[in-house]
Amino acid sequence: MSPVIPTPRPGIYRILHVPSGRSLLGSSVNVDALLNRTRFELQTGTHRHPALQRDWTADGSEGFTFEVLDVLTMDLPGDPSLTPLNDDLKELLRLWQEKLDLPPACLY
Repeated sequence: MSPVIPTPRPGIYRILHVPSGRSLLGSSVNVDALLNRTRFELQTGTHRHPALQRDWTADGSEGFTFEVLDVLTMDLPGDPSLTPLNDDLKELLRLWQEKLDLPPACLY
């Protein structure tokens, strides 16, 4: 019996620093893997976003929430091109940015 390989979930994510209210919004073709990698980078002090890393270092995991805001269904089985998916993710991210309407001071 071969192991079950989880299907990547393309979607929109939000990492929220609760004490400050600052958010990092983004999209990924594999949102679960991206959030897992981000947690690992923050825990090891290697995240590429200095302000986010500083807040993590100061407050630890207890100061953050990681959430998947939205997920796209993949309608292109076997299609090697991610271009339509990436375009859809960009548009969905734009819609979430509009919906949340966060002021620049509340964004990483």
